[in-house]
Amino acid sequence: MIHNERTREIDATPDAIWAVQGRFMHIDEFAPLVNSVDALTDCEDGVGSKRRCHFENGTSLVEEVTKWEANRGYRVRLPDMAAMPLHEAYAELSVEPLDNKPSKVKWAMDYRMKYGPLAWILGQTMMKTMMGKVLDGNLKGLADKVRSSRNATAQAA
Repeated sequence: MIHNERTREIDATPDAIWAVQGRFMHIDEFAPLVNSVDALTDCEDGVGSKRRCHFENGTSLVEEVTKWEANRGYRVRLPDMAAMPLHEAYAELSVEPLDNKPSKVKWAMDYRMKYGPLAWILGQTMMKTMMGKVLDGNLKGLADKVRSSRNATAQAA
């Protein structure tokens, strides 16, 4: 599998970050390329929850939670990736407190390319670059959403 990971320090408590990131069915509130989300399960956010993310280019993909640690993070499996040249893929999002800053958020993707060895090279180059930009954009969007949620709460008080 090809591994791609990005981290970002966010000036907020892990609880404040989890209040945004833990709303699994609402990733469209901070992920810039996600236009909308369809909840595919009726259960609460957690293991077994499924969503379909619709992107601005007209494609979509399904994500299913395989691991859920409240206030820490979650892992998803991407079982339906017709729009992507991937054989299998997983994403993991986590938050942890830091000594010198309030929190570090990590977003990782692990994926296996379709179409053999040549595709592996494309996965290590073009796909890794593209995924890195998406992960960076998602982390920036998360930081912005946490900051705006914190400011809204402070103004209401």
